[in-house]
Amino acid sequence: MWGIIEEEDMRFFETRFMEDVDEFISQLDKKAIRKILYNIDLAEQTNDPRLFKKLQKEIWEFRTNYAGAQIRLLAFWDKMDNQTTLVVATYGFVKKVDKVPANEIERAVRLREVYFNDKQKKE
Repeated sequence: MWGIIEEEDMRFFETRFMEDVDEFISQLDKKAIRKILYNIDLAEQTNDPRLFKKLQKEIWEFRTNYAGAQIRLLAFWDKMDNQTTLVVATYGFVKKVDKVPANEIERAVRLREVYFNDKQKKE
């Protein structure tokens, strides 16, 4: 009657990190890293704007609040192949003001362009 649903079947997307995200995360303490990864895992399974929110155009942010710090990973969607929907996290920073600074969004837009240009060259 009811089949068992694998956890993977419940994911709306899969997240990949660009090199800058790896570098940023590696500088954080282990508890902050665990919370970021937990929130990303949760965001992949839910539609919660407290965890993953659109900023503008093609740029989104993974949101983690930890020990009074607002940690953000800016990202974009890659739906180019019909197999897996990817969200690519470009880089991270600790937010110091309420609004995400325009230069941070511009940086994410540039990294998105580089990503798709590189991907197109490989095809």
